[in-house]
Amino acid sequence: MDERERYGQGMKVRRAVLGDAHVDRSLENRNEFNEEFQDLITRYAWGEIWSRPGLPRKTRSLITLGLMVALNRGDEFRMHVRAALNNGVARDEIKEVLLQTAIYCGVPAANSAFHIAAEVFADESNSKTTGPEKPRSRTPKAKAGGR
Repeated sequence: MDERERYGQGMKVRRAVLGDAHVDRSLENRNEFNEEFQDLITRYAWGEIWSRPGLPRKTRSLITLGLMVALNRGDEFRMHVRAALNNGVARDEIKEVLLQTAIYCGVPAANSAFHIAAEVFADESNSKTTGPEKPRSRTPKAKAGGR
């Protein structure tokens, strides 16, 4: 597969997993500074890794959620919760991943992830009744009572 084909395959998978609206926003925000990075992630993250036949997308989503919690990457975690739902991951499966991360990544990391996932679930429920999602603030809100 040449680079142009890999980019095309990556864009197809990226759109299937993240949704057209998200990918369109990313492409609209492309500029001279980040254009090569957008090309890189489309070709290699989506065209190479997410396109491999060795794991189903649902499994890749579950792994990615755990990794985003471990790395404390809230924005990417939020995006990949939506992607996981698009890939057929059930809310209870996401909950199990977050419980697993509480033990291996720490309770504070899992606590933040539970709050973000709940916000995404609420957004998804609301968008089914009110139309397309609106972009959310990328900063998690502090919750009273902690854990």
